[in-house]
Amino acid sequence: MLTNFRPDEGAITHFVGAAIKNRWIGLRQALRKQAPSYRSIAQDPIRLTLFLLFVSLSAPVAYADFPEFTKLVRQASPAVVNIRTERTATNRPDGFNEQEVPEIFRRFFRQMPDRQNPRPGIGSGFIIESDGYILTNNHVVDGADEIIVALSDRREREAKIVGTDPLSDLALLKIDEENLPTVKIGSSEDLEAGQWVIAIGSPFDFEMSVTAGIVSATGRSLPEGSGNYVPFIQTDVAINPGNSGGPLLDLDGRVVGINSQIFTRSGGYMGLSFAIPIDVAMEVVAQLKDKGGVSRGWLGVLIQRVDRDLAESFGLDRPAGALVTEVFADSPAEKAGLKEGDIITAFDGRMIDLSSDLPHMVGRTRADSVAELTVVRNGEVVTLEVTIGRLEEDDLNSSRRPAQAARSGNRVGITVSDLEASEKRRFKVDRGVMVRQVFSGPAGEAGIERGDVITDFDGEPIQTAEQFEHLVENLPGDGVTVPIRVVRNGRPQFMALKVPAQ
Repeated sequence: MLTNFRPDEGAITHFVGAAIKNRWIGLRQALRKQAPSYRSIAQDPIRLTLFLLFVSLSAPVAYADFPEFTKLVRQASPAVVNIRTERTATNRPDGFNEQEVPEIFRRFFRQMPDRQNPRPGIGSGFIIESDGYILTNNHVVDGADEIIVALSDRREREAKIVGTDPLSDLALLKIDEENLPTVKIGSSEDLEAGQWVIAIGSPFDFEMSVTAGIVSATGRSLPEGSGNYVPFIQTDVAINPGNSGGPLLDLDGRVVGINSQIFTRSGGYMGLSFAIPIDVAMEVVAQLKDKGGVSRGWLGVLIQRVDRDLAESFGLDRPAGALVTEVFADSPAEKAGLKEGDIITAFDGRMIDLSSDLPHMVGRTRADSVAELTVVRNGEVVTLEVTIGRLEEDDLNSSRRPAQAARSGNRVGITVSDLEASEKRRFKVDRGVMVRQVFSGPAGEAGIERGDVITDFDGEPIQTAEQFEHLVENLPGDGVTVPIRVVRNGRPQFMALKVPAQ
């Protein structure tokens, strides 16, 4: 019978090869010393043979699945460059005022030469066209008096700036060379979390350094700088000062991003790196080459994130979309009929899962083009057509200032909105405004909570949010305590609101 079969050395050699033959006896002895389940394998030659075959074959397969970076680095690295910049600064600090210096020392400062101290900078970049066009980060070359590009063959050339875009942190450079190696441009559109990526750059001026990792997330928004206009790729690739502007490549050797920022509390790499998607970058490059600058679409609203509580209060089945908190006067949004309290759930057919998705979509839309907005208003789905405007510097500043104010609310530290008819019925009130957000300030200290309905303020019945804001802004500037009537869970109560002096 098969259970009585005992293969000799020739049978084993034929079945599993020379490698298993040499270790068959030793491994059998080792297994006999282990747990009973392993001893049973050692006592059965067929089971032992199959076990050894599995171990021998599985190891090479696992090794073969691990990515091999050598070839793609060899192909891509000739097009990666090191960028050195020189910036000058005087030896006197900004804001130096000689009149603030005691008379006895003024003569010393007058005699001291106003030297220009060079401040070197380092970064990376990559060649996108063979006639010398190079892409890098704006912050690498911003304010530079001289830009030197070191090619992979050690040649150095002075570069000129074709154009920059601070909002996306991109800069297009040009050197006088021909027949240069170039990178392969990929696409970031289909990039997914878990994909292998590598970075090539000059961290701390160590040229042509290669680091590898995976995509951690896509579509990330960062709170500062270009965060509202770039859907960053988040990776765990080691990025350090000097890597900025270098390429992020996939396993096919195609550029999918430009390494731009890191999140750190130490000044160095902490596992959170962010890259600008190459699709966004190439759109910017096309405009920089054509016009030397970049124009972006503009909608003209302030938005906020829709959390679980807000989703429930607005009748949504899940938190999604961008909640409109303010519509700017004479903006494309106002002309299209968008209202405060609307939740934008789709832009031109693309779903908005996070509120941060909307600025990315609008910013990449060409000015004067028509887009379709899907909006939830009072529990109903409404479709609006909007003609996208062009983002100007004044529009950008006006968008930022209210955004700062929204984080602290009004003078008493809250934001409110008008009550819908259904909300008045639900809360059993005939007037008032809904408290949407409570920040640090007098209202929070008085005990006001989100969801409260304010019906009276300083003896005045409240009908609209505009009326409430007007009353708050016209409170005496030297500090005052005013009574405020609040309805919470159907029960009215008065609170004393102590407003400090401005």
